[in-house]
Amino acid sequence: MPTDSDTGPHVTDTFRSAALFTDQYEFTMLSAALADGSANIPCSFEVFARRLPNGRRYGVVAGTARLLEALTRFRFGQDELDTVSAFLDSSTVEWLRNYRFTGDIDGYREGDLYFPGSPVLSVRGTFAECVVLETLALSILNHDSAIASAAARMSNAAGSRPIIEMGSRRTHEEAAVASSRAAYIAGFSATSNLEAVRRHGVPGAGTSAHAFTLLYTGEAGPDEKAAFAAQVRALGVSTTLLVDTYDIAQGVANAIEVAGPELGGVRLDSGDLGVLARQVRQQLDDLGATGTRIVVSGDLDEYAIAALRAEPVDSYGVGTSLVTGSGAPTAGMVYKLVTVDGRPVAKRSSHKESRGGSKAAVRTSRASGTIVEEIVYPLGSSPRVDDGLVATELSVPLVRGGEQVDGAPTLDDSRTLLAERLVSLPWEGLKLSRGEPAIPTRFL
Repeated sequence: MPTDSDTGPHVTDTFRSAALFTDQYEFTMLSAALADGSANIPCSFEVFARRLPNGRRYGVVAGTARLLEALTRFRFGQDELDTVSAFLDSSTVEWLRNYRFTGDIDGYREGDLYFPGSPVLSVRGTFAECVVLETLALSILNHDSAIASAAARMSNAAGSRPIIEMGSRRTHEEAAVASSRAAYIAGFSATSNLEAVRRHGVPGAGTSAHAFTLLYTGEAGPDEKAAFAAQVRALGVSTTLLVDTYDIAQGVANAIEVAGPELGGVRLDSGDLGVLARQVRQQLDDLGATGTRIVVSGDLDEYAIAALRAEPVDSYGVGTSLVTGSGAPTAGMVYKLVTVDGRPVAKRSSHKESRGGSKAAVRTSRASGTIVEEIVYPLGSSPRVDDGLVATELSVPLVRGGEQVDGAPTLDDSRTLLAERLVSLPWEGLKLSRGEPAIPTRFL
């Protein structure tokens, strides 16, 4: 990381400070605490969700690796210092100039499940160095966990059929990249977003849009076969042709006439997808294209995917519902102070209560692997587990002394973990209907 001894890190093409991805009040609290000496008191903060989004049965932890990477960029260069100097005293500005997180962080592994009250992240250090991380931690974890939770429901509804993430044009450009990553953890097979391919190694996918078909319009009118022929010449017969720009039945006939019965796939992006998929499947089979796949897209969510389960659909493309969390765009997590100099502290506000004291958690399961409950207990104690149940520790060390621990999981590790965790849910926990969390959380 390029640094400057006088002004802190340079903000270059390879280093973008994360220090101002935060709220102003984090720094005004810091200023007050520095002024009276309380800034250096050892404290613990925890990230948790008081409840799951309405009707959801489980949540998925995502964004942990992105948060740890952003922590390495939580540095104040001169541009950042100039911004905060407008409302901070000079001694606080100087403190920020040399800021480095030196504490410890534990948390649930990315790709794990969480439930109401789960201590998803525990941050320990001085009040000053921990409090300024609140907004950064919540913005990343709330967004990515919401997307991964929605994507997991979609993946489960799709069963073994692959889903392509294609929501970039429906959200902020950076949110699109994070959404692609979270969706891949949750079982999506690929993304249309090339920055997610470059940055995170998510597999890429995509062929053409209606504009390409419309491009081939001459004085005599539309020439769909010319558009298909051009795409096949460029991408080969394994490509997927979009057949609903004009008349679908004619589009399918044109696609097979141009590409032959070995055509890789056709895509439907509008209309009653279930009815159309059946009609197109019959038409393809009659034309000898029995191996040509049917891809559907167009405002799909987990409910629409589940409704198409019995139809001859081979894969799905999901956009808007994915990047908006399918109705739950935030995980609702909070970042609360739980100990001050070793003493438990708790918020008592109505409907916004917190539980004091540093905590850890285990999840118990039967011998069959089905999980039974989550037990949240005081850190340093040992929870009693009922006979016949197996307890799995949920928190792992993430940062020690300000440095990320070795052996961080890969994106594929997180994807595998979530697949294992979903299999362990009681069957009713995978329902799309509204209901209580799949398992209870018990506090000791």
